[in-house]
Amino acid sequence: MPRKTDGILFELQPRPTKGEDGNPLLYAQPVIIRKYDMKDLDEFCAKYRHTSKGEIMRLFYLLEEVATMWLREGSRVETPFGSFAPKLKLLGEHTDPTKVTSRDIMYGGIEFIPAKQFVNDADCSRHGFRRKKSFVGNSQMYDPQAMDEALRRSSHNGYITISAFMVFSHLKRKSAKAYLDSLCVGETPRLRRYREGRTLHYTVLKNTPTQ
Repeated sequence: MPRKTDGILFELQPRPTKGEDGNPLLYAQPVIIRKYDMKDLDEFCAKYRHTSKGEIMRLFYLLEEVATMWLREGSRVETPFGSFAPKLKLLGEHTDPTKVTSRDIMYGGIEFIPAKQFVNDADCSRHGFRRKKSFVGNSQMYDPQAMDEALRRSSHNGYITISAFMVFSHLKRKSAKAYLDSLCVGETPRLRRYREGRTLHYTVLKNTPTQ
């Protein structure tokens, strides 16, 4: 069957909760190939929408200035993208409303409710979806054989570095470090960690499956 070459690229990630089979439940998220900023938007509109250079940037800076002024007053601001309103937090735990004072309230950020038309206009399902050919998030961490093989292949000159382990485990740096660190603790640790300059080295202890 030919591979799909169009559509939105997506990847699967594991949730913290597990399903009936004991494995993590999955969720889908788009693979972000490129990020656009205000400069990109301004240049695109100047080239294809006949605006003057800098016009879009000035418009959005003005929108931010006025919208935040109204938000600071406690107002809701409606835009074609959606509505914005300030969020408040109640400090502590309260059951008696008569005991709540203004000092118990703090600013909690911005609430954004996207407009239905904006959501519909941004519908990315027109050309379908295609899955990124890769591991499911960090699901390889649940495969002991794959991790043991990654440890064996990343061992060099008697030690393992985070960068080398990332290559063979396909984990991101934070997850790779967390996994290696987890093997250094417990009643029967498999690795010993020490610092060589600015680099962490992990050595395999004797009589472990990694050897």
